[in-house]
Amino acid sequence: GKAFTLEASKLPGGRGFGEPIRLMVELDAEAEVMAAFPYVAGQKRLLASKDARGFVVSTDDLVANTRKGRQVMNVDDARLWIAVPVEGDMAAIVGENRKLLAFPLSEVPELPRGKGVRLQRYKEGGLSDLKTFSGDAGLTWLDSAGRTFTLKGEDLREWLGHRAEAGRLPPKGFPRSN
Repeated sequence: GKAFTLEASKLPGGRGFGEPIRLMVELDAEAEVMAAFPYVAGQKRLLASKDARGFVVSTDDLVANTRKGRQVMNVDDARLWIAVPVEGDMAAIVGENRKLLAFPLSEVPELPRGKGVRLQRYKEGGLSDLKTFSGDAGLTWLDSAGRTFTLKGEDLREWLGHRAEAGRLPPKGFPRSN
């Protein structure tokens, strides 16, 4: 649940063998890097833990001034699983139980740090994937054969709900890998 900031000028050149990130920041031995992205002022990200708790955070709140980083998401037994850019007004979440749920992003609070709110309810398992999208453009995904599918309007209504609901089995063509 920590965020680290690396200045581009301090990154090693492309001609060498590189340098492990663990030497550039004070990363715990058991910690893994879950996402890396360039800083864009004012951009928002949707953070979610493996147990499907999450919130929206501004990238300005992710900037860390020290090598120790900045604690952003408080995770108990779970861990930070995904950090996607907020693009649009809707979120789609799918769990390991293959249940898909789409809900308005307005139901997810924007916090500088914290534990977050429940995004989807599970009897067992956890979060598999999460995506933000525009309700007008619809939810789009690629299947295993590389075909593009889009659900919008009335077609998406079956999976629309509120945050913290269980969701329904995804439509035909949805990837088995979630």
